[in-house]
Amino acid sequence: MTRTMAPLILCMKWGRRYGPEYVNRLYSMCARGMEGAPFQFVCFTDDATGLVDGVEARPLPEFAGVPDHLAVKPWRKLTLWKADLGNDLTGRNALVLDVDVVITGELKAFFEFEPACDFVVWRNPTKPNSGVGNTSVFRFKVGSHPEICERFVKDPVGVWELEFRIEQELIAARLGDGTAARETGLRPEVAEDAFYKGLNVMRYWPAGWCVSFKEDVLPRWPFRLWQEVPLPQEAKVVVFHGKPDPDEAARGEWPAVWWKKIYKTIKPVAWVGEYWR
Repeated sequence: MTRTMAPLILCMKWGRRYGPEYVNRLYSMCARGMEGAPFQFVCFTDDATGLVDGVEARPLPEFAGVPDHLAVKPWRKLTLWKADLGNDLTGRNALVLDVDVVITGELKAFFEFEPACDFVVWRNPTKPNSGVGNTSVFRFKVGSHPEICERFVKDPVGVWELEFRIEQELIAARLGDGTAARETGLRPEVAEDAFYKGLNVMRYWPAGWCVSFKEDVLPRWPFRLWQEVPLPQEAKVVVFHGKPDPDEAARGEWPAVWWKKIYKTIKPVAWVGEYWR
């Protein structure tokens, strides 16, 4: 299999919250999840220091004109939709993973599911009826919809202040069935914008493939004080959005201000340490 035909996995790392060990462990988990099949792993980053062999580090795509307070947020993930992401990547289906996920199952199914679809994403667990997908785990055809990034870069402050608060809402409004603009648009006029009527090319991963550590797996308080945290058998990727991060969950730590410690408490989660390596 040639390099340009191998399954393509992308991630992004910028700033200082996540060190190179997060990318390295993600690469290692992907290798196990691909079960020996060849794949190409690309990390777009502002600092390639400490990345292991096998991780193909590339510079972060240009995000010209975007103010710093927005450029450091998940809005930067929109640059993956740029037309010039890379000539060797254009036209290929790419699985995009946040660096703080834990892979607990096989990954080949993510490439085999509806391969002709432009965009497949995890249904947002906190807003399941919003028409928005959570972009911690998604697959897209590289170069297929550059207008998504172009829309934001043209007026980043205007989009953020008047249309949507997070990048996954804008993506869903453009590629979904129109629900996202009605449910998450900051003004009624957003739903009437022709750009956000929805192209209806977005699909969701089958239920259970991706799960939220906090919303789907972690026992409710106070049960989490004594109950073990289960790992659903069908889960392929566990997403750690917000806190705790995987390493913290493995140690039984949940960083929070003192008065939230009453309910933000967990026991060490053994299976996180087993898979996050």
